[in-house]
Amino acid sequence: MLGYVDALNAVDEAMRAAIPSLERLADVLGLVRSHRIINRSGQVGTYSYTVHGAGCRFVSDNGTEVDVDFAPDGSEIFDLWRLRRYGLSLPEPLDVTDQDLRTAVRSLQPLLTEVRPGWFSVAS
Repeated sequence: MLGYVDALNAVDEAMRAAIPSLERLADVLGLVRSHRIINRSGQVGTYSYTVHGAGCRFVSDNGTEVDVDFAPDGSEIFDLWRLRRYGLSLPEPLDVTDQDLRTAVRSLQPLLTEVRPGWFSVAS
């Protein structure tokens, strides 16, 4: 769980370093939709990215996957499916049940906040 949060922070730092106009990770959606700055998918630093619907999937050069959606306010949100995919993509994959993930998320409150049923955000 904390590994996902760390990986998400690393993605944010890498994207902001590569694209100075990026104020927050959610701004990637606007940059793609404007068709002027970046494409829907591509490579930024050591990450490949693919923008989808309300979010983006980032894959590091070692294959670790961080998929995140963005709330209307631009905050980064994720669900158990995204956490599970992250675990399975690790160099030493972790295959955990949804119940284990729910327990882990609950144990990390107030660091993680449930923003709507089954969706979480890192508390600011």
